[in-house]
Amino acid sequence: MNVVNFLRQKPQLLSPLVTYALNGLEKCWMPEHGRWSHIYHLDGRTRPNESVPHSDAFYTLNVLLGMSRLPEWPAGIAAAEIYAQNAVDLLRLPAAKYAYGMALWSAAELGLDVPQAVAQRVESLLSKADNWHGFRAQDLGMLLAGVIAQAQAGERRWVPFIDPLFAFLREHYHAPSGLFFDQPHGFRRRFASFATQTYLTLACYLYGEFTGKPDAIAMADGSTRKLIALQGPQGEWPWFFDALRGTVLDYYEVYSVHQYGMAPAFLEHAEQHGVKEARDALIRGFKWVLGENQLRRPMLVPDLQLSIRSQVRKGELRTAKLRMLRALANAHLHRQAGLTDPAGLDVRLECRSYELGWILWSFGRRTDLKQLTHDPAFAAPAVDELRRAP
Repeated sequence: MNVVNFLRQKPQLLSPLVTYALNGLEKCWMPEHGRWSHIYHLDGRTRPNESVPHSDAFYTLNVLLGMSRLPEWPAGIAAAEIYAQNAVDLLRLPAAKYAYGMALWSAAELGLDVPQAVAQRVESLLSKADNWHGFRAQDLGMLLAGVIAQAQAGERRWVPFIDPLFAFLREHYHAPSGLFFDQPHGFRRRFASFATQTYLTLACYLYGEFTGKPDAIAMADGSTRKLIALQGPQGEWPWFFDALRGTVLDYYEVYSVHQYGMAPAFLEHAEQHGVKEARDALIRGFKWVLGENQLRRPMLVPDLQLSIRSQVRKGELRTAKLRMLRALANAHLHRQAGLTDPAGLDVRLECRSYELGWILWSFGRRTDLKQLTHDPAFAAPAVDELRRAP
């Protein structure tokens, strides 16, 4: 991957934020694998990129999805080759079901054909409704987004799946609180993450816009308004919810990608459908990354044009058990979670390539939020020098 010449030749096409993300992705590229990395470690190690093949492949498809939003494709990035390799690799790797949804979605946005073996795997998965009962929210959300994108691109073979998948979502995942359950059955379903809300809210918007059915838009608007009501005092998007009651079970970890990428993805649709509070929520959430957070520190690494993954409670960098126990206790006691003392917080010193891909998706075509996309934080000396280069 080499985006440097592209950025030098056509800096006027891109905002400083998008330039920042592309430069960061340059660091995450692993030419020996033909993928962007699972993790770029920010602790100073000599080989910062860590590869986990099935995650690399999914993240790479996610990055390509984001790049599809750029006003012009960067020279030197062989999208078709990178896409085909990583989509096919899903078949031999322990890939999650949602990765196949991303394969459909990114291909449609890039104008590429889905490899036949991959398409057959997805058709086999979707043709048996019994399979759907094993879907987590991210699986269902991305698969529905993928088949809608394919249908919009003219691939009619996916149309028969669209209405039944949305009906399944509405019946089994939409909670009385307005939030979404994480899975269709069982005790675990009420414990839902911010990712749960993002992918199903976005899927409802995409379905409503594709079919013209207002009930889907109403579901998405309702989820968006509920999430905004639960947003933290400094724009924090909470990580864990009781979807049944519509409460926050734990704010932490607070992830940078939620603040600058995933929340803006569905909030853009919400703005377009008249959710007036969506724009302010997007701006407040984004400013958390710029330093308006509990630690009063930017979550950016300007020298590398990367971001710091999250703010997390001290002692919980290597275990999720404590936050799960906390969430169970809060649910049992009907207790609303709050923010902890900043002295008890740490940061997770890593960046994942898909996070930068979500920046490209959410801001690659936006020109109306210059207070964010042109913030001085993204005009670091290295970026300024690059943009001034002949």
